[in-house]
Amino acid sequence: MAKAKKVDSQWSKGSASVDDLAPRERLAHEIVSEHADLLPSVERIMAAELTEEQGIVALTAFRDSLGVAGDPNRDPRVSIANAAG
Repeated sequence: MAKAKKVDSQWSKGSASVDDLAPRERLAHEIVSEHADLLPSVERIMAAELTEEQGIVALTAFRDSLGVAGDPNRDPRVSIANAAG
């Protein structure tokens, strides 16, 4: 089994100013700030081998799915797969 990539979680710990975060990290921070219970899902997306742009797509799809019943992007694995194309 592949070992999960360690995530630098300055975005989740608040150890850096939001203004100093990259766009993907800023989006992850916003999601976790509103929904702390979703940290494991957001960390899964952040740890995925995606480009910066793909990471933003995956996080956006995940975030947008939160208020939509039955949206498959609520599963971070689906968001990752869709973003990776």
